[in-house]
Amino acid sequence: MPVWLRDYSWRQTDSAVYLSLPLRGVRATPANIFCTDQYLKVSIPPFLFEAILHAPIDDTNSTAKIGNGVIFFTLYKKEIAMWDSLMIENANKEKLQYLRENAVLKAHEKAKEEAEAKKVTKQEHKKYALEATMKLEEAERKRIEDLKEQERQKVTRELELWKNQQTDIERQKRIQREEELHQEAEKLKERKKEKINKPRIPNEGTSKTRVKPTKGPGSDSMFTENLKEEQLPAPRSARTIKINFTSRVFPTALRESRVAEEEEWLNKQAEARRAINADLSELEDLKEEEKNPDWLKDKGNKMFATGNYLAAVNAYNLAVWLNNKLPVLYLNRAACHLKLRNLHKAIEDSSKALELLMPPVPDNENARVKAYVRRGTAFCQLELYAEGLQDYEAALKIDPKNKIIQKDAEKIRHIIQGTLQDS
Repeated sequence: MPVWLRDYSWRQTDSAVYLSLPLRGVRATPANIFCTDQYLKVSIPPFLFEAILHAPIDDTNSTAKIGNGVIFFTLYKKEIAMWDSLMIENANKEKLQYLRENAVLKAHEKAKEEAEAKKVTKQEHKKYALEATMKLEEAERKRIEDLKEQERQKVTRELELWKNQQTDIERQKRIQREEELHQEAEKLKERKKEKINKPRIPNEGTSKTRVKPTKGPGSDSMFTENLKEEQLPAPRSARTIKINFTSRVFPTALRESRVAEEEEWLNKQAEARRAINADLSELEDLKEEEKNPDWLKDKGNKMFATGNYLAAVNAYNLAVWLNNKLPVLYLNRAACHLKLRNLHKAIEDSSKALELLMPPVPDNENARVKAYVRRGTAFCQLELYAEGLQDYEAALKIDPKNKIIQKDAEKIRHIIQGTLQDS
């Protein structure tokens, strides 16, 4: 049974109630106190204090101080008025029980609301911290971008300054050369004028002009005063020089030679080199080197070597647009498509290269081997192993001593045999 604490004292003002509760030597903590707007309870086993207050209070701002064996409550009234008593008087047991339960229910609801409010506040703080972090990161990113932009502008200005300096130097050199050429031309004119105006004697060893004597009396002792200008040599006569070029020799035995096919291949390659597919009006926007398929091929090869396969494809595309008769362009583009996993395009380019590599001659054997291997590789990556094996075997017919192709073809055969056994 609890021991009720009834020896309390209290006083009031219009706005507050001051309650002093002796503890009788026991120790209290804030956990022993329960307070709502109209209910106050102190439970310190075996002691118990309970009060159903006369009127509602502001339990949020009200305080309790523990010290010197006493709990001192400061309870602020919600309405300014004087109370007749501290507790409700003449209340029956049912009403007191209802007020207790209602107080506990309100306390639970208030605790729940405070928990929700704390949760919302925590989320807001977390959101604010995240926004602050994002702002800091954005500011740092902007600072780095600004530094990059400043550095880029600095480098651009330095480059422009260097270009202007180089332009000025070239302009000065050009002006200087023009002045030197002008001076040389003036000197040549002066020397030519001196030679023309200088009188010459026929017997003088350095003279290159002949002076004819005047006809008539006294012609033996008199010479003309007007000398002829120095005569220029006559133009050279035209001659014809015969040049015999070294004949093109193929490394094919005479019994196996296919001279007609080899000549056809050479003529086909020569015509392909001269062919331009694009309309000349469409080439106006291109630079001079970009109009050269060989230059574009070399550029694509460099891009492929650095791993920039998309740029290499673009270079080969432009080269094919300019000249679609060169098989090496399709071969190289097929290699790029293999790297990019564009397998159907790799098959198309390899097939086109094989069409252009006709007739088959020793001079295009290496290219035909590459075309068959690349098309066979694309077929195998599409899991069309039978078609891939056919291309590898075609490559081996051209180059039967190639160990790498032999090894790959054997792997494909094992894959096909394993697939058939599984089925």
